[in-house]
Amino acid sequence: MKALLDKLVVLKLNGGLGTTMGCTGPKSVIEVRNGFTFLDLIVIQIESLNKKYGCSVPLLLMNSFNTHDDTQKIVEKYSNSNIEIHTFNQSQYPRIVTEDFLPLPSKGQTGKDGWYPPGHGDVFPSLNNSGKLDTLLSQGKEYVFVANSDNLGAIVDIKILNHLITNQNEYCMEVTPKTLADVKGGTLISYEGRVQLLEIAQVPDEHVNEFKSIEKFKIFNTNNLWVNLKAIKRLVDAEALKMEIIPNPKEVDGVKVLQLETAAGAAIRFFEKAIGINVPRSRFLPVKATSDLLLVQSDLYTLVDGYVIRNPARVKPSNPSIELGPEFKKVANFLARFKSIPSIVELDSLKVSGDVSFGSGVVLKGNVTIAAKAGVKLEIPDGAVLENKDINGPEDL
Repeated sequence: MKALLDKLVVLKLNGGLGTTMGCTGPKSVIEVRNGFTFLDLIVIQIESLNKKYGCSVPLLLMNSFNTHDDTQKIVEKYSNSNIEIHTFNQSQYPRIVTEDFLPLPSKGQTGKDGWYPPGHGDVFPSLNNSGKLDTLLSQGKEYVFVANSDNLGAIVDIKILNHLITNQNEYCMEVTPKTLADVKGGTLISYEGRVQLLEIAQVPDEHVNEFKSIEKFKIFNTNNLWVNLKAIKRLVDAEALKMEIIPNPKEVDGVKVLQLETAAGAAIRFFEKAIGINVPRSRFLPVKATSDLLLVQSDLYTLVDGYVIRNPARVKPSNPSIELGPEFKKVANFLARFKSIPSIVELDSLKVSGDVSFGSGVVLKGNVTIAAKAGVKLEIPDGAVLENKDINGPEDL
């Protein structure tokens, strides 16, 4: 095991800000469970791995110019841990003005808003440009496990690593069965004799419903990727990673701009013996919104050595579907509305809208809908047990 793990590097994509969830810094510093942030949990996971097997798996963080400074400060607190942490920045590209296709900085927008990080497809050239790739190769490292920093299920799997080394697969994408919550996720197709990634942004409008069908496309990309380091070096040096460009339209101070981005998963077609591995859903546990935060903070999961483990008392294989209204969108507001996170082990679905807050020790089961009328503050009392309830006012409690 030690010999295998000493060939591995873990790389977390850490370029995103937590703006969607009302946070100003890197998303990875949002507190997830028991006061630990995403970054804390990642470090604890790799520390316990290194301790258990006596190996030295380093952690790399790919930051963007948006997250670099904050991450540097945070990484300092791990200086005494038994884990080598490297950070490097991804590229910085000028936003393009839609009207005339000129770069936004050339029009006087010289601050940060004129620029953008060009998506996680940039991980391969940036790893090389930063000099980190050569350093890792000189240390005898062979594979990098790449994952989003907000995916708590993306943990090192020695069986996958062993399979790749044994079969000399240069690239592996973890895919998992689609549910109705993942209809927009990219999928693998066979095209022109190679495995390729198909993203929803590449699908013509008239075929979008077909793409979203969970009967036709049964799997989607988790963005947990395992890639051979020598292969990255070979392809980047030959400038062979010509990934499809995904246009991302934005608006800056009223000016319509385009960001041209690439996805790391799209690189699959350039590597030799590339494969997809169908993994259990437990390896895909991203936190994109406060509804996801509710899941991972609840009794649906426990924390062991930095690993978020699903509660065996949950009988259903799928997680409850949770829809929280705009009042819960920002992390601070979300936390202020819960004295404690309700028990949801037996919950199927929850919909909350309006000015609703929860007392401590609330238990939710089956299908629960809570809708406060405009101007009404609705408080769910401490210890309330709601099972298959539709609540529109205090009288329904």
